[in-house]
Amino acid sequence: MAANYMSQFGVNLNEITSDIPGLSDVVDRLSSTAIYMISNVLLPSQQDYVDITVSHGKISAIEPHSPNLPSLSHVSGVIDGKGGLLAPSLCHAHVHLDKCFLLQDEKYQDLTIVNGDFAEAMALTGQAKQRFTEDDVFRRGKRLIEESIESGVTSMRAFIELDEVAETRSLQAGVKLKRQFREQLEVQICAFAQLAVYDDKQGEQRRAYIEEAAASEDVEVIGSTPYVEDNQDKMKQCVKWSIELALRHQKHLDFHLDYNIDPKQEALVWFVLEELKRQDWKAQALPSQKICFGHCTRLTLFDQAEWQRLSLEIGDLPISFVGLPTSDLFMMGRPDAADSQRPRATLQLPEMVEEHGLNCAMSINNIGNAFTPWGPVDPISLISLGIGVYQTGTKQGVELLYELVSSRAKAAIGTEGSLSRKIQAGEKADFVLFLPPETHPERVPRSLADVAYGLDLWTKRRTIFRGRLSH
Repeated sequence: MAANYMSQFGVNLNEITSDIPGLSDVVDRLSSTAIYMISNVLLPSQQDYVDITVSHGKISAIEPHSPNLPSLSHVSGVIDGKGGLLAPSLCHAHVHLDKCFLLQDEKYQDLTIVNGDFAEAMALTGQAKQRFTEDDVFRRGKRLIEESIESGVTSMRAFIELDEVAETRSLQAGVKLKRQFREQLEVQICAFAQLAVYDDKQGEQRRAYIEEAAASEDVEVIGSTPYVEDNQDKMKQCVKWSIELALRHQKHLDFHLDYNIDPKQEALVWFVLEELKRQDWKAQALPSQKICFGHCTRLTLFDQAEWQRLSLEIGDLPISFVGLPTSDLFMMGRPDAADSQRPRATLQLPEMVEEHGLNCAMSINNIGNAFTPWGPVDPISLISLGIGVYQTGTKQGVELLYELVSSRAKAAIGTEGSLSRKIQAGEKADFVLFLPPETHPERVPRSLADVAYGLDLWTKRRTIFRGRLSH
C-alpha cells in the first residue's frame, strides 16, 4: 500500500529500501496483499499444526503452532489458517488460453458440437478463430486466469495459436493478460502451431508467424503439432524445425505428439528423441530449457521392452510427458458404422513415474470448447478423475496425483526445479490453503486424500503467490 502510494510521485520505495537491512520486510508488510505469517495450518503428510513465516517471497521459518497464544489474525499480513491444509500451489502445465470457453460464450453459440470428433473440433475452432479479436480473447482468457487463481493455480503454460487466420490477435491479448496478472500468477506463453506448418499452401506463412513470435521476450515456449501434417516426412520436418527454433531462441519446447492408439502407426517419439540428440540439445540448450510431450496416447500400447527402451533413450534429456485425460477420454474411441468398439487411452502417469522413472505432469488442456466440452478449470478435479482412470485410490496414490498438478507440473514447464511437494524453509511461498466450508466448519481437511475424495466440500481456498495473497 505504501509502495503503491509513493509510486504515484515517481518514488520506488522498494528500490530505495532494498539495501537497508529489515526495511524491505517492513514495506512488504504494509502492502495489503503481502503475507508475513500463515498461522495454524497442517502440512501434507504431517500431524502437527504449524506457523509459517514468509520473507521476500520465500518460506523463512516453520515452527510448531501454539494454541495457547492469542490469535494474530487481526494483524496485517497474518493469515489465520483455522486448522486448514496448506499445500503447494497448483499448476496448469498445458492449457489453451485462446480457445477457452467458446461453447459458453454468446459470440460463438452457433458453433455447436454435432459429431464430437477431432475433425469437427478442428473445423469449429477454425471458424471461431476467424471471429477472434484481441478484446474477445482477453475477455475469455481473463476468466480462465481468474478461475485458475481461485482454484489455487500460481503458474500456467498458455498455448496461443498463430497462423493466417488468428494472425497475432490472440498473442497480443495473451501478453496483456500475462502482464496484468504477473503479481498473482506466472503465465508462460507458448507460441503454438496447431495447423500444419509444412502445408503446401500456407506452411511458410504459418512458420513465419511462429518464428516472429519466437524472437519476443514475452514468449517462453515454442509448440507444434507434428501429427496434423499430411505425411510422415512433413511430420519429421515439423519436428526438426521446432527443435531448431527453440534452440536458436533459447525457448522451452512443447510437442503435441502421437495422439492415436493405432498399433500400425509407428510412434513418432523415437524420431523426436533421435533429432534432439542430433541437434545436441543437452549441449546447445540452456540448463533451464525444458521439453514437454503432450497427449502421447500411442505410447499406451508399448510393452515393457519399449518402456525400458524409452527410458534409456531419454536418459538425462529434460523431458516430461503431460497427460491430458479429459481431452483424451472425450476425443478418442469414436465408433464407425461398422464397429461399435470405443477404445480409448490416456497416458498411465502413475505407472510411468513409479515403474519407469519418467517425469510426468497432468493438465486440463482445453476448457469449454469442441476439443474438451467437459471438466472445470480446477486441477483438483483431475485428481478425482485420476483416482478412477488410474485406479489409484490409496493415500500415497492421491499424493502422487497431486504432485502431477503441482510440483511435478511446475518442474515440467520449468517454473520450479523440485519434483517434491514438501514445504520447507527456503522454498518459494506459493501455496493453496484448503479451508473447511463455512456451512460445515468441522469438516477440516487433514490430508490431500481428504481434498480429492471430497472435492465438492473443499470450495473455500486461499491462494498465495510469492508470499502475497492472490485470492
